[in-house]
Amino acid sequence: MKNVFKKVAAAVLAVTTMATAAFALTSCADKTFEKNSFKIGATGPLTGDAASYGNSVKNGAQLAVEEYNKKGGLQLSFAILDDQAGADEAAANYDVLYDAGMQISLGGVTSGSAEAFAKKANVDKVFCMTPSGSADKVIDNMDYSFRLCFGDPDQGTLAAENIVANSAYVKIGALYDTSDPYSDGIYQAFKAKMAELNVTYVEQKFDAENKVDFSTQAEALKDCDVVFMPFYYNEAQLFMKAAVAKGYDGAFFGCDGFDGIADYISDITNKIMYITPFDVNSEEENVKAFVAAYEAKYGEKPDQFAADAYDVVMVIAAALEKAGVKDYKLSAEEVSTAVKNAVISSDFSYNGITGNGMTWTADGKCSKAPKIVEFN
Repeated sequence: MKNVFKKVAAAVLAVTTMATAAFALTSCADKTFEKNSFKIGATGPLTGDAASYGNSVKNGAQLAVEEYNKKGGLQLSFAILDDQAGADEAAANYDVLYDAGMQISLGGVTSGSAEAFAKKANVDKVFCMTPSGSADKVIDNMDYSFRLCFGDPDQGTLAAENIVANSAYVKIGALYDTSDPYSDGIYQAFKAKMAELNVTYVEQKFDAENKVDFSTQAEALKDCDVVFMPFYYNEAQLFMKAAVAKGYDGAFFGCDGFDGIADYISDITNKIMYITPFDVNSEEENVKAFVAAYEAKYGEKPDQFAADAYDVVMVIAAALEKAGVKDYKLSAEEVSTAVKNAVISSDFSYNGITGNGMTWTADGKCSKAPKIVEFN
């Protein structure tokens, strides 16, 4: 009987907490969306372990909105709610934003949240273009879901092609996280491409239970000329240090999850490369202008997530202009359908800070050339 009372009490508490949170989030969204504007919503981790990603998206998107609005003409407003990288939280936040008047969206930041957000958005026919949700499930079989970032399989294929093309890499290694969809998705594409190229390599793996001690994997890969590492910088910098301690003097090759790793590996002199759509040290004028504006506003350099979010907002604005949409009172479906049709039209492309000549197909995929950032 005591357990029954506990369960009832817990349920009441949960409902009360959810109602309070919903009220608070609704109030936040109401205050953030401007009346005479096209209302852009998003959800992302603003607190928790992945908070740096969500806050970068928030900052990049807000900077884009402010810069675009200064031109006059169409006006935009932006609201992002905290999902702590959780799918359930993202779905709940979608409802809050939609009820507050969201007409179009950046969707979610992390792949699981982006998928949950997109599923609800597609029912309501709300266009979402995620800046960073790279898993295929984020856009698969969803007419209104798009992405600006590279897809996970694309990065695996590109990595295999680049590594094999370098004659200095005779013995190739690969290390991936079996418990992370991002890492596993990229690795499986890498594995398939290596098989297609008929190139053998040494494989090692780890999972959520073993993300600190990489001594076993470092020992197995220490004689390689290059190690492919499709996972985030948190674990990457730990493996690099373990590998160097074992005498490894080869190169490390990663994906866009490496963004930010330079701050953690000042004592490592090995060659490091990674695939990315954004190079903060680029000499391209539009990138330099973005970096300068971001630093002036936030007091730090932008990362890839900020750059992607900035571009998504500008893509939405360009699509609104192309579609000739001017009435802020249009429904979310009307605005989103017009933007979607503009984005997938044959004569629409966008030159941004994460790529030139970006185009999209009806399946939601973005086509753009990658950059290989290299240091050491």
